[in-house]
Amino acid sequence: MKDFNRTELRFSLCGLNCGLCSMRMGGYCPGCGGGPGNQGCAIARCARQRGGVQFCWECPEYPCPRYEGFDDGDSFVPHRNRQQDIAQVQKLGLEAYLAQMEEKGKVLDVLLDQYNDGRHKTMFNTAVWLLPLEELRAVITALESQPEQRDQPVRERALAAAALLEEAARRRGVSLKLNRKKKKG
Repeated sequence: MKDFNRTELRFSLCGLNCGLCSMRMGGYCPGCGGGPGNQGCAIARCARQRGGVQFCWECPEYPCPRYEGFDDGDSFVPHRNRQQDIAQVQKLGLEAYLAQMEEKGKVLDVLLDQYNDGRHKTMFNTAVWLLPLEELRAVITALESQPEQRDQPVRERALAAAALLEEAARRRGVSLKLNRKKKKG
């Protein structure tokens, strides 16, 4: 599988949003088909067997049985929206979708640079991943409209940001808690 390569590494074969993945952002994973990353992925093997499709939705068998229960667990990075993200890519087009993800990445940068107290990194990453861009924009606007926040200790700023993100998630019916995948058998 060492010769498995893809041209678009910001969005995986299966719908995982690699552009926002903390492993990729930290330089720990090049994304599927981007070098020595997860070359053993069953979906990557499947794509090779089907002529090297760049995204699962290009396959005539999509959605295949691999997608049953696919988004039920997200113990590492929020995986629960992959099929929704694929639908968004199909609706908007890949470039427009990736532009939105780039903006989400900038929101995450602001949260991590100005509001992270060392205890909220995962929560901020999860919120950026799961909340719609308009909600994230509203949170940043609300935080920036409170100039007194800038003088607060980072712990207080982190709590304010977390509270606004939790409220946005509640409005949308989104849980920012990670779901453990149920063990088989």
